[in-house]
Amino acid sequence: MKVTRHLSMIRSFHLADWITLGNAFCGTGALFSVMSYLQSGEAFHLLLACGLLPLALVCDVMDGQVARWRHEQSPLGRELDSLADVISFGIAPAAIAYGAGMQGLWDRVILLYFVACGVSRLARFNITAEELTGDAGKVRYFEGTPIPTSLVLVLVLAIAAWQGRIGDQLYLGLIYIGPWQFHPLVTMYAISGSLMISRTLRIPKP
Repeated sequence: MKVTRHLSMIRSFHLADWITLGNAFCGTGALFSVMSYLQSGEAFHLLLACGLLPLALVCDVMDGQVARWRHEQSPLGRELDSLADVISFGIAPAAIAYGAGMQGLWDRVILLYFVACGVSRLARFNITAEELTGDAGKVRYFEGTPIPTSLVLVLVLAIAAWQGRIGDQLYLGLIYIGPWQFHPLVTMYAISGSLMISRTLRIPKP
């Protein structure tokens, strides 16, 4: 009976939903790659983690286009999209930062803040999407920056990994605040998170 129910759920997936799962797969693959880097110390794995997230963005863009083209937009698809985005553009970028060397206590606090902002941003969008929808049936603008903008942070870390500027060589160095480490570069995550939850920043949606 349980197997039948699982198959029934899978059969209810539309093409756009499968593309959304591709987004989640890329984000999860990035997490695995960060773990491999921490185990092996081979920068290739960190670069692979960074490279998987633009693929996640491709899936994120395509699923919406396919859903509109096939007229298959649904609450399930919207929730899947948000959960996949949390993995690929929230948790994975934070994990990449940790793998790149931002492992001090203050670094972790900011990375947790960043992820919390991303989750909150997506939850707010889901409950306000109908209010922000115009006559054309599309959301007119974003309140705060969309969570995929975290790819800018990932790009910075990809360049750092390519140049060997990770770990002890991380850009902007290391300082101590009290007995705990703080890497100034992690500030870009604090800024990104704050911009995501802004109520005053409105960005037109293409």
